[in-house]
Amino acid sequence: MTTEAPKPLRADAARNFDKIVRAAREIYAERGPEAQLDEIARHAGVGNATLYRHFPDKTVLVRAALDQAFAEEIAPAIEQALSDDDPRRGLVTVLEATLSMAAREHNTLAAARNAGAMTAEAGTRSLESLTLLARRAQQAGLIRADLVPDDLPRIVVMLLGLLWTMDPQSDGWRRYLSLILDALAPDAATPLPAAVPLQQPDNWLL
Repeated sequence: MTTEAPKPLRADAARNFDKIVRAAREIYAERGPEAQLDEIARHAGVGNATLYRHFPDKTVLVRAALDQAFAEEIAPAIEQALSDDDPRRGLVTVLEATLSMAAREHNTLAAARNAGAMTAEAGTRSLESLTLLARRAQQAGLIRADLVPDDLPRIVVMLLGLLWTMDPQSDGWRRYLSLILDALAPDAATPLPAAVPLQQPDNWLL
């Protein structure tokens, strides 16, 4: 038994979909994660019925908002990083893009948490690229050899957690990213305790 692919949206419906998702990101940034769907509809210039036709609840909408942010800000960084001759620089590119996007979309992420819209599957979109870049950098002797794949999502969680301790628009996260990158350098690295199995929370990464 085959499953039919979703039919593509008509041009006007696709425009409304994009307007609503972009309006959601703007309203959450301005009003905070508790912004109401009718505010988003007004900002998008559509009626509530149009919004609910595309997004029956807040969970679906915030997932779409995060998907749009990922497609616009992180996916291009991943593509650039994977084509970079310097894998350590590529790793930095993806980490910077992730943190920069998370800072700009801070309230959208909060809305996603509140709505239960964060999923572990979302993290796999970036983890594969980070793992590949880290392996390449290890082979080139550019980062410490005892880094394991399970370390990467934990490092990202630590960095994302910083955003809740500061004004996310301040770029203060760059200080701590620099500290982490220094810790990944092979020079003067001290032996690490053994890694323990990863237990993925639902919201570890975009």
